[in-house]
Amino acid sequence: MDDIHIDTKLRADLAVREMLAATFRLAADAPATVTSGCGQQVPLAMTSGNPGVVTCPSCRAFAQREHLRLADQVAEFGLMPGSAISAETAMTAAAKHRELAAKFAGPVGG
Repeated sequence: MDDIHIDTKLRADLAVREMLAATFRLAADAPATVTSGCGQQVPLAMTSGNPGVVTCPSCRAFAQREHLRLADQVAEFGLMPGSAISAETAMTAAAKHRELAAKFAGPVGG
């Protein structure tokens, strides 16, 4: 059985593509392959951002680290003077990233 991976951009490119498609009804083709968190080139179809689906242990560890890094980063943004997001919004987003990090640290499907 092949592992399910997560791409190094945590599927952010796909989220942007979907937003542009919904806004302008135009979107570029999604890439056929992506670099995964474990460093492999894998088909996009073999990736997921869902912690209950990602089975590659290295990708799970990568996603956990990245979500913790993003949580810290967004929390800092909310505290910066003149920030485009409020401290409350930043803390909510940081909490969601920490929640995802915890899920990637747990068992697959958990």
